[in-house]
Amino acid sequence: MRRRTLLAVALSTTAAGALGAVGIGDASAATLDPGLPPGGNFELSVWSLQLPSGSPGRPDTISPGQLEAGYTNSSFFWTDSNDGSMTFWAPEKGVTTPNSKYARSELREMNANGSAANWALAGNHTLSAQLRIVSVTKNVAVGQVKLGTGGPSTKPLAELYYRPNGDIFLGTQNSPDASGQTLHKVGNVALGTRWTYVINVSGSKINLTVNGTRTTYTIPSAFKPYRQYFKAGSYNQSSSESTTNGAKVKFYSLTVEHG
Repeated sequence: MRRRTLLAVALSTTAAGALGAVGIGDASAATLDPGLPPGGNFELSVWSLQLPSGSPGRPDTISPGQLEAGYTNSSFFWTDSNDGSMTFWAPEKGVTTPNSKYARSELREMNANGSAANWALAGNHTLSAQLRIVSVTKNVAVGQVKLGTGGPSTKPLAELYYRPNGDIFLGTQNSPDASGQTLHKVGNVALGTRWTYVINVSGSKINLTVNGTRTTYTIPSAFKPYRQYFKAGSYNQSSSESTTNGAKVKFYSLTVEHG
């Protein structure tokens, strides 16, 4: 099993045995140093960062090497000086990708050799996190399974959303085309409260665990030709002319495993 993990983060499995057997787990955050940049507390060698700045249709992207070297951005990506959390801010007005009208401050999974991660559904793939949402206007995606190569679609296979009233939803894409998502309510956590999620993709199933409660969803066969990759951070799901309204998300742990 290949494991990509944050510095000093423990991943526990259920009593049923290895993670690969059950597809669920809980991420636990160790002590983080508020005096270090995100790359000092977290091993960011397998992530790149997209920011809500840049030129129209071309957001700024920060490489894994820059993140490891101590990159920080006082507006969009920094270490919380109180608790050491890796903090993402995405305003309602910001630079977006050509296929989205929403701004984001979000990590994109990469391979250790610097290439973009792009894995097949076969196998066992897991994204685990501990986080809290400090502010959100309408809706924010804090974890994604995104379509890579295999066809023309750039839709996500699944997105995990958080809303201001604390409701957490998983949106599962109905097909690779523009037919929309089905929303599944998977929990409720008060704004500002820490919680955990584990998104596990195993063959034709998505196994989601939120604060220890597991749900399972079948992946439609139309997605089989596609490869995937993980994303995590603050992908704000609302837009306006405001640069002060938006979504602020703090991560205390983040783990990727492939087996």
